[in-house]
Amino acid sequence: MLFNLNIRKSLSICLLLFVLVSIGACSKKGGTTPTPLPPNPNPNPVPVWDANAMRGVWVTTTASTALDSRDNIKQMMSNCKLAGINHVFIVVYNNARTIYPSTVMQNLTGIKQLEKFVGRDPLQECVEEGKAAGLKVHAWFEYGFSSSYSANGGSIVAAKPEWAAKDLNNQLVVKNGFDWLNGLHPQVQQFMVDLFKEVVNKYNVDGVQGDDRLPAMPSTGGYDAYTVNLYKSENGGANPPPSPTDAGWLKWRADKLNVFLKRLRTEVKAIKPTILFTMSPSPYPFGYTEYLQDWPTWVDSAWVDAIIPQIYRYNITDYDNSINQQKSYYKNTAVPFYPGVLVKSGSTVQSDALMSQFIQSNRNKGFKGEVFFFYEGLKDKLTWYQGLYPYIK
Repeated sequence: MLFNLNIRKSLSICLLLFVLVSIGACSKKGGTTPTPLPPNPNPNPVPVWDANAMRGVWVTTTASTALDSRDNIKQMMSNCKLAGINHVFIVVYNNARTIYPSTVMQNLTGIKQLEKFVGRDPLQECVEEGKAAGLKVHAWFEYGFSSSYSANGGSIVAAKPEWAAKDLNNQLVVKNGFDWLNGLHPQVQQFMVDLFKEVVNKYNVDGVQGDDRLPAMPSTGGYDAYTVNLYKSENGGANPPPSPTDAGWLKWRADKLNVFLKRLRTEVKAIKPTILFTMSPSPYPFGYTEYLQDWPTWVDSAWVDAIIPQIYRYNITDYDNSINQQKSYYKNTAVPFYPGVLVKSGSTVQSDALMSQFIQSNRNKGFKGEVFFFYEGLKDKLTWYQGLYPYIK
């Protein structure tokens, strides 16, 4: 009995000591036991972005509702900020329509604005919401010298048939479904200059941009009466070569577009010298032989403030090959080069692993930023942008 009693006393004392120690520990911890934090999945405690590098995204009206209301625009800008984006490229012109009320378009086609936006000014809303979020807002002229999509030239060619690009058979130039204007025609060029200047005069945008359709024209074009007569006047009366990809004929037309680009930059900068004048062409030399786009000359001549070739690929091997090819033509490193990266196309969304490989490839080759196509993909992959994108170096 005495032995059992001693055991009970010892157990009671041990239990009392345990309770007292536990109470003391809880009082020191504020009365609760902390939940252990999960390990940080990121290898670095802070983002490794270059503060001066462009991290951009294109925002379209196609397959997107981002611009359909002011609330949507505000949410879009918020998502871009969360994703680490600092430059937002807003489509302002496509398929013979502008998202803003345009006097230039009103005078040309009688249609002042994309119909679903009448009563609003989405471009002004983007400028205001972008500024509030601390983002740079660019006006992106998506269709450039393409007049419409599968519409026999659309309202522009209906109003100005002489502006149509023509092939060797005197047919409207159509490539991949896009109907084309003659980018070498002086009136077509003036129309585009007027659109750019209208936006720069009316809106406090940080930049303006052309892309794989500006300045551009399919190399099958140039056989309209105006261009043929111009070629004859500069080539001893000879007709243009019947082969669209004849080396001299390619260069003659590409040089005309180069002169236009220089003029466009000059006139835009005369209004706002600090505005960013950027281009996002097709990769070279494909863009040259297919669309008369000579981006190495644009960069070498410093006619652009940044070049953003569209390196849209679906696997890392093709991406690496393409970006290496583009880098080989990039000589004037005073002009920043930012690869265009495809995030989403139709129902295809790139995987997290592939996106990380794309960005790592950019960093390995010395490119410290990129621009993503397009916003809907960013929205779908917001977790990747917040969790991994900032730390790839």
